[in-house]
Amino acid sequence: MAQPRIGISLCLDTADRIRPGRRYHYIDEAYATAVAEAGGTPCYLPSPSSPDAALEGIDGLLLPGGDDFPPPVPYPPTAPFTLVPAEQRTFDTALLASARARGLPVFGICYGMQLLALEAGGSLLYHIPHDRPDAEAHQLDEQDGRHGLSVEAGTRLERWLGDAPTRVNSLHHQAVAEPGEGLRVAARAPDGIIEAIEAAGPEFRLGVQWHPEKLPGPGRIRLFRGFVEACRRS
Repeated sequence: MAQPRIGISLCLDTADRIRPGRRYHYIDEAYATAVAEAGGTPCYLPSPSSPDAALEGIDGLLLPGGDDFPPPVPYPPTAPFTLVPAEQRTFDTALLASARARGLPVFGICYGMQLLALEAGGSLLYHIPHDRPDAEAHQLDEQDGRHGLSVEAGTRLERWLGDAPTRVNSLHHQAVAEPGEGLRVAARAPDGIIEAIEAAGPEFRLGVQWHPEKLPGPGRIRLFRGFVEACRRS
């Protein structure tokens, strides 16, 4: 059986972070590596293309981590926002709409999970230390920073993770506050911060706040394998 082709949206640098005077698409290669290890063929989707055309021949959509969503009201100057370029968000939103119209599985990671919630009418915590001062730290060391995970019983996420260890990395300061219509909470951190959401019905939409592509062990491969297998059946 042919390997499912997994479209991966790219981040966009419009602020001279990579090289002054140039605009760059970029992505951590760990996403493509995880997709390939799970049996899929990763395909990058650059934002200048038509969203509908970009998804031709694609069997599933991966919305990876990225920059921040702009808060609707002013925040203290100590809140660190690196805003996603408006054109990238517009493209990702159109990709998501086109993927859903085609019945393609969608897997959102960090920024991608937050986009799933916003496009379903949900809401965000725009800066956890400000919006939830009682919460634990969620911007942890990339190499070994971990926190616990409480997975909701009966969810797709629970079936996929099985008995895999439930300690995950954490690199974010924004989070989902309300999942939105048609989505339910699938996991939380010990402090109650939402760590995963998924479609409440048969449609395949899954979002996780941590970065499974960076984690060693069975939790990483099980998540990506479950996604790739769903794309194979779509």
